Amino acid sequence: MVQLSGITPSGHVHLGNHLGALRRFASDSEPDDLFFVSDLHAMTTAHNPAKLRALATEQLAVMVATGVDPERVFVQSDIAKELGALTWILECTCSYGEAARMIQFKEKAKGQAGVRLSLLTYPVLMAADILLQGASDVPVGEDQSQHVELARTLARRFNSTYGDVFTVPRAVLPPTGARVKDLAEPTRKMSKSAHDAAGVVFVLDEPDQVRRKIRRARTDGGSVPAYAPESRPGISNLLDLLAACTGRDPNELADEYPSYGVLKDAVADAVIEELRPVRERTMALLADTAELERVRKAGAIRAAERGDHRLSSALRLIGAG
Repeated sequence: MVQLSGITPSGHVHLGNHLGALRRFASDSEPDDLFFVSDLHAMTTAHNPAKLRALATEQLAVMVATGVDPERVFVQSDIAKELGALTWILECTCSYGEAARMIQFKEKAKGQAGVRLSLLTYPVLMAADILLQGASDVPVGEDQSQHVELARTLARRFNSTYGDVFTVPRAVLPPTGARVKDLAEPTRKMSKSAHDAAGVVFVLDEPDQVRRKIRRARTDGGSVPAYAPESRPGISNLLDLLAACTGRDPNELADEYPSYGVLKDAVADAVIEELRPVRERTMALLADTAELERVRKAGAIRAAERGDHRLSSALRLIGAG
């Protein structure tokens, strides 16, 4: 079994990314698993090139600082040549109708003028990410499962038409992680691309910033804390955060804090301590540009070499190599 997971640098890494994905990458992965910064996926809409490059570098540093093995990380654009070639092969295997029926494309393209072609075709690039590395398991949320199904379809079609090259992957639900909501608007997920950062705790926030955001977190009616995600999402979000940082049950934690203020202070302390070592190691890595570049170059070489035989075989079988 080979697991492949990527995170798109559409903004700074936040607490939800850390608790829901990066921490799991570091603790629950196998030696052949791969984790990558999917910076090419951030180009389907208008972007600032310098900012994208900086965010990709930051995300790579955070990934390693969280404890993900440097031997298993890479940046997607560093193997753009290999991915570009395989994406073209897969586009020649995919029909327009299959790409156009992707739900995310329909939702994101709705009402937009000048929609980029890449918004339509990026699920094929995602298929190339998966198939190039021979991934068998792809942990994704419900919003991405259709894209993994497309990768399965294309792998089977290529194998049956030209020859057996690709592992047919499967979408898997990742282990249940922390349900991290926006602190200012707890009915929506914490997001890197949120227009208002007041409710988003970023991994590289200073401790004082973290404490200030948590103290200003929206709470709900009632005189004492209670864990009720449906009726009291604000206070339940804080309890979920405390539970994720301490490894305890949010229902039990609710009984230990007599007021919102005491609970918020406890949450702030726990989050600051959870993020402290990651922030410190990330800042050290970002300051050591030579080491971070070494990790990045080594990752690119490994990822390219790992997929080389699949790409060469696919080119040969399709009549282009």
